[in-house]
Formats: sequence, C-alpha cells, structure tokens
Amino acid sequence: MPETEPTAGFRFLYRTDKGRIDRAGWFRAAAPLAVSFVVTTAIMLALLPWANRPLTERAFFDPAAFAANSYILAYAALTLLTAISWVNLGAKRFRDRGRPAPLGLAGLLPLAMLVAGAADWLQPRVAEVMPRATVWACEGALVVVAIWTFLEMLDVLAKGRSE
Repeated sequence: MPETEPTAGFRFLYRTDKGRIDRAGWFRAAAPLAVSFVVTTAIMLALLPWANRPLTERAFFDPAAFAANSYILAYAALTLLTAISWVNLGAKRFRDRGRPAPLGLAGLLPLAMLVAGAADWLQPRVAEVMPRATVWACEGALVVVAIWTFLEMLDVLAKGRSE
C-alpha cells in the first residue's frame, strides 16, 4: 500500500529513512533540528553548575539540583531522538544523491557529536588517564565531519567531482 503522507510531513522527514529529499527540502528540515539542539544544549550547559555540586555544599534534597538533573535526563533523551531524526533525514538526502550506504554516512555526524560530547564529559573525571588532547582530537574530528556532511548535503562536493 503506498504512503499517503505528504513528503514534507513530520513522519516522512524524521521518523523513517525511506524516500528521497532534495537540497532545499533537506535544509528546511535540518534547520529546526539544529536550532533545537543548540537551544537545548545551551540550557543544559547553563544548568550544569546546579547539577554538579556535592551534598557537602547543600541539603540532601535540593530542588534546584533535582530540576537541573531532571532536565539533563530529558536532554539526553531528546539528543538521541534528534540524532535519530538527523540520520533519517540524512539517509533520504544521501539516497537522493546516489551515495552508497545511506544510513552509515547519515549517522556519521551524530556519532561524531556523541563521541565528542562523551569525551568532553569524561575527560575531567579521568584526567589522569585521558589527556585533554583526546578531547581536542574528538572535537577536531567533529568539525571535519560536520563540514563534510554539510558540503555533501548541499551538493558542493558533487559539483567538483563531475567536472
């Protein structure tokens, strides 16, 4: 049975990797994901000081710490859902461009973001065995993958290959 949903709908864009999407459609669909991720990350970073305090600094139950940690848990779930939506959106764009293994390539940016975030979180906790240069390497790889992904999605690299 053919799908009756419009190709600009939420389900088509973010919940499934099936289909194809053009450059303009990808850009329109990727922008809300990127903006929501940046906004929720900024809020999470602002709340970290309330979440990272030991019990010696305040009472056993601190409403501010509870709220901050609750938001961080919701942020983690939202980050994973955003990554899944990004992979589904990217798979459509890679498929439209005729690139092989769309899910593998589409998942590269979310994977790099999750690894860089994990390295940034983990390094201060295990500084004796994980040098800060490891975080910089992960963040550098993230920048390279992000630039490559945007150039691929916007067809900038394809024009160079066809000439």
